Amino acid sequence: MNLSRLDLNLVVALRALLEERNVTRAGERIGLSQPAMSAALARLRRHFDDELLARTGNAYELTPLGVALRDRSATACDLLERVFSSQADFEPAAENREFTLLASDYGAAVFGAALARAVHQEAPGIRFTFQHPAPGVVENTATTLSTVDGLLLPHGVIDGFPAVDLHQDRWLCLVADDNPEVGHDITLDHLARLPWAVYQRPYDAPVARQLSMLGISPRVEVSVQTFQLLPHMVEGTRRVAMIQERLARKAVRAAAVRVLPCPFEAVPVQEALWWHPVHAQDAAHIWLRRKAVEVGATLTDHGPEVSPAV
Repeated sequence: MNLSRLDLNLVVALRALLEERNVTRAGERIGLSQPAMSAALARLRRHFDDELLARTGNAYELTPLGVALRDRSATACDLLERVFSSQADFEPAAENREFTLLASDYGAAVFGAALARAVHQEAPGIRFTFQHPAPGVVENTATTLSTVDGLLLPHGVIDGFPAVDLHQDRWLCLVADDNPEVGHDITLDHLARLPWAVYQRPYDAPVARQLSMLGISPRVEVSVQTFQLLPHMVEGTRRVAMIQERLARKAVRAAAVRVLPCPFEAVPVQEALWWHPVHAQDAAHIWLRRKAVEVGATLTDHGPEVSPAV
């Protein structure tokens, strides 16, 4: 495929047509007349040798190829926009720009909040949007990263993409204040015998692997999409959970729970910022990465928020 022979405007038209499934609405969306959009659809049909939009009664339905191209065209448009919005120079104090970062609630609460505070004075025109990663982020990492500025995720989940390390954290165990089976310490037997509340994968994959190596297969009773829900799922039950130490203070304030040291040497969380190579030479993104490293260093310098036994 020779890209120099392609009209990249057709990518924008393709996305609009496949998402709107209506020639007139698609044209209005991207500022083309109905005849011009019809001509674009004809060119796309010739290129793909497929109808893409097939009339069914008074409406259009996507062909199987059209369905497959819908998400791909959206990703391509997002990627092209990021390529052509790249800058050679970046003045933080004078810029007006939004950065979109994917993060769990842990990443947003611990690192994201610190980053936003640090940037507030230096670059008042910079905005951050934090979004929760989609379940398929591990299987579609390249596609996901191409549409955002970065992904906050610890090592051990994805690989093969550029990243900068931010800060470390350690895992602690969470039990209810009134759990009669756990005293001042929690044991491997407790972890194997008690029911669990867990954060949905992929973030907890390293923890699951560590438990598996100990011969422990957690009996999961509750699975949630945010770490900060775990205390509420443990409170008043026999359940156990594992939570990062930097969230432990919030945990004991939010619910009647205790935070205890792990009964095994849990590999620490090494939080990192991952990004797509398309951002490598973008001055704005280079500034973002440098700022992220600075903020991460302040979290490391301050140490953990709580002692192992809360």
